Amino acid sequence: MELYELGIKATRDGLEKGEFTSADLVKSLAARFREKNAEIGAYLTFDEEQALALAAENPKAVPIAVKDLINVRGQPCTCGSKILQGYVSPYDATVIRNMKSKGFIPCGRVNMDEFAMGSSTENSALGVTRNPYDTSRVPGGSSGGSAAAVGGNMCIAALGTDTGGSIRQPASFCNCVGVKPSYGRVSRYGVTAFASSLDQVGPMTKSVEDAAILLGAIAGHDEMDGTTPRDPVPDYEAAIAGATLKGVKLGLPKEYFGVEGMDPEVRRITEEAVAKCEAAGAELVEVSLPHTGYAMAVYYIIAPAEASANLARFDGVRYGHRSAASRDVYSLYTKSRAEGFGPEVKRRIIMGTYVLSSGYYDSYYGRAQKVRTLIKRDFDEAFAKCDAIVAPCAPTPAFRFGENQDPLTMYLNDLYTIPSSLAGVCASSVPAGFTSEGHLPVGVQFVCGGFEEAKLLRVSKAFEEL
Repeated sequence: MELYELGIKATRDGLEKGEFTSADLVKSLAARFREKNAEIGAYLTFDEEQALALAAENPKAVPIAVKDLINVRGQPCTCGSKILQGYVSPYDATVIRNMKSKGFIPCGRVNMDEFAMGSSTENSALGVTRNPYDTSRVPGGSSGGSAAAVGGNMCIAALGTDTGGSIRQPASFCNCVGVKPSYGRVSRYGVTAFASSLDQVGPMTKSVEDAAILLGAIAGHDEMDGTTPRDPVPDYEAAIAGATLKGVKLGLPKEYFGVEGMDPEVRRITEEAVAKCEAAGAELVEVSLPHTGYAMAVYYIIAPAEASANLARFDGVRYGHRSAASRDVYSLYTKSRAEGFGPEVKRRIIMGTYVLSSGYYDSYYGRAQKVRTLIKRDFDEAFAKCDAIVAPCAPTPAFRFGENQDPLTMYLNDLYTIPSSLAGVCASSVPAGFTSEGHLPVGVQFVCGGFEEAKLLRVSKAFEEL
């Protein structure tokens, strides 16, 4: 195998044995970047010089690709947007500091939907990213660059972010493992905000074991993020040792399996995955998440509302794009934002501003928050009956570029991932098979309760072993 084909565990073992150095890994990844990035477009930048400097400081460090909304000192952080072109981060996000302290180093910036708003990475203003399994198709989103880099063997592993499914859906499309931690498990300090009550950083890797290692490296309490608890982070790598599904109660939410619009191949692969789990000793339990039908509407009120507030800071004054056509302060704001933001970001800012406006706040945003509480309660009641929920990850395999031009059709890609994001629980996407035609990857989703990542990883690992 080439060094760039290795995962975290194999890389770490090779480094410990002295079979190669961190610098060798960086050079192998740089060569792969030069060979494949013009075709796949996973990376926006690959900083070989900085990565080699960090590798010289720690010859046993593992290089990791980083989604382009996580701040890394001395590197650009554009969030896939024209409005932040030219911005270079002066500091490291907490997840970057944490992973550096655990033997990982950043090696490059990977593409994404602008400000993480999208399900295909078609909304990036800075380049096209293609699915490594079929370059006529999208890699998913918004962490499409992370997924394409992992699935295309262009990195050892990557960091992505998940607001409504942006780790799990692209992981399903690109045949890699993606984990959305519970809300608060990983610090958001230094991660450019989309929707602050939903955003979470998580690992995208070549195996569940690699995900356990990387999650353990980035998770933990942070004084700069009040949503992170002081509880110690479990040893996730140790937690998955000897993982089995025997005796595990897997919940099947009836609302997920009866939905119209699920691709027949996704249905087949998911049902086969459930059958394999049962054959391995899992007990199948039907559960109900009765408010699932409201989740999409709730999400597309809460997320744009929070985005409209978070993106107000990008105004052409403090950093980023400044319009040359402005004549006064008002036109500076309006023209800089009009020129810098793309159509999807503008759409969500307008939608979010509307639902927060006087006269509509209680009717839309306030009511959505109440229904969100009911969705969270649904999951609590379901987990009283089962250990984990198993469900489809996305309603379709990767679709072709331009196929889902209608925004509402595009939003439906997160149909199965949004409810768990609203509930703040943890979830994963694990490769489950390939479609009969086109050989496109399909992942299956596992969901566990809040801060039950150890359980989630055990179940995911046991399924991966099948």
